[in-house]
Amino acid sequence: MTSVRGIRGATTADVNTRDAILEATSDLLTRMVEANDVQLQDVAAIYFTATEDLTAEFPPVAARQMGWKRLALLTSREMPAPDDQPRCIRVLMLVNTDRAQEEIRFVYLKDAQNLRKRGMEEEV
Repeated sequence: MTSVRGIRGATTADVNTRDAILEATSDLLTRMVEANDVQLQDVAAIYFTATEDLTAEFPPVAARQMGWKRLALLTSREMPAPDDQPRCIRVLMLVNTDRAQEEIRFVYLKDAQNLRKRGMEEEV
């Protein structure tokens, strides 16, 4: 039975520049799709957040540059919190899939792997 599943992912940009943000985001999206064998037509929507120290570009621009023109994309500011991961981009990809919840693979790259160490997330 097909269900909508959320695929989580996070990464960090090396610096607050347009190129760094777009490179980190496109790498994350590519790896999320590969890890979960996602077909573009099965993506319902993608929600992005970025920490307050990333201001040089909107992360969803990376998806548009990848040719993902017809997808619903939304971005917002990550809530500031003590010991938050700097320069962090988080993604929630909503996908129509026959996969069971336990088959979904979350992807955490670069310094965002620290999120797992804090007990918040699971890494692929």
